[in-house]
Amino acid sequence: MPASPRLFRLGSWPEASRLTAVLRSETVGGALLLAATVVALAWANSPWSSAYHSLMSLRLGPSALHLDLTVATWAADGLLAVFFFVVGLELKREFVAGDLRDPARAALPIVAAVGGMIAPALIYVLVNTLGDDGALRGWAVPTATDIAFAVAVLAVVSSHLPLALRTFLLTLAVVDDLLAVTVIAIFYTDELNVAALAGALVPLALFAVAVQRRIRSWWLLIPLAVACWVLMHASGVHATVAGVLLGFTVPVLRSRAAGGPDAGPGLAEHFEHRVRPISAGVAVPLFAFCAAGVTVGGLAGLESALTDPVAVGIVLGLVLGKFVGVFGTTYLVSRFTRATLDEGLAWRDVAGVAVLAGIGFTVSLLIGDLAFGAGTERDDHVKVAVLTGSVISAVLATIVLRSRDRAYRALHAEQTRDADGDGIPDVFQRER
Repeated sequence: MPASPRLFRLGSWPEASRLTAVLRSETVGGALLLAATVVALAWANSPWSSAYHSLMSLRLGPSALHLDLTVATWAADGLLAVFFFVVGLELKREFVAGDLRDPARAALPIVAAVGGMIAPALIYVLVNTLGDDGALRGWAVPTATDIAFAVAVLAVVSSHLPLALRTFLLTLAVVDDLLAVTVIAIFYTDELNVAALAGALVPLALFAVAVQRRIRSWWLLIPLAVACWVLMHASGVHATVAGVLLGFTVPVLRSRAAGGPDAGPGLAEHFEHRVRPISAGVAVPLFAFCAAGVTVGGLAGLESALTDPVAVGIVLGLVLGKFVGVFGTTYLVSRFTRATLDEGLAWRDVAGVAVLAGIGFTVSLLIGDLAFGAGTERDDHVKVAVLTGSVISAVLATIVLRSRDRAYRALHAEQTRDADGDGIPDVFQRER
């Protein structure tokens, strides 16, 4: 006897709900990203590497719409648009109702993000000043921090670190993403089709009207979003910018139209809840799988890649530049202005986050493709450098943050110890 459709739906929904809940976890998202990277590297450096590269160069899509793109391009332009849509939602929420709403509270992580982009760019330019002119196109590669990886590392190593540290990192990463999107739109748009760009504003405006009216119908919103993406792609502006702009249009605050400020939830929270599992569990890992598969060529190939001044500038920019930019800017601003570090943080905590910000992956690989062309020898060197710099930063940050976590764990144990059993922690008795 076949199973009842009703029973099937009731049985499958909790499974789907649990899966999406797991995919919303920052640790799981980072783990999937890492796994996809390892698989791509292993395949690209195996005897079957030609099959990997053939798959990446396979063209799919309608040529009449100029969308007969390679699999690698679909991953960079299409899948990452989903990721940047979530980024747009996060940015909107932070500016309207989050930490970025309060200038005094947001000042330090904001300037830290700016410094964390300027210093790596300067180091890269200094290393490549005497190189060929084409090398300078990659100046923005080491400027981006990967939110998924950085927050995943923090989640893995942290059990007693203060919540303010995570808030600092998230605010820094959100502003970093906004600046990275701006850099892509301004510096990596070679030819601009004004008509297509103007055309993209039409579905964008219709999407904005629909979400402002709290319309959630997927059959209306998804076609409008796809139309905006297609026209943005045709305009010459990188198509992922469409994702950010669409995210910006979604209202954050609760609707007041139906009886008070708590009448209905903001759509930004609702959409993020729905789309984040797709972004973290599908879009970003698949992009990593398509972007990270560089054939190194053994130790000789690794040496060749890492001796390229472009690669040297990227590694130094991620490992040294991010630390100097984030930590140095934060210290100088707090030293010479009224901006202050959160009371729950120590400067050693900020140092750990500054090192952690050197994990540049998703956006760094994207900028590398845009700067040097996907599949070129220099693009391969960029990938090796980004992976190397990110791994070094992750290891160093883990060492620093682990030591800080142990210190906070010891402090917590001291504060909760009650030797005489009177129910009052000893630390409070001494203070009293």
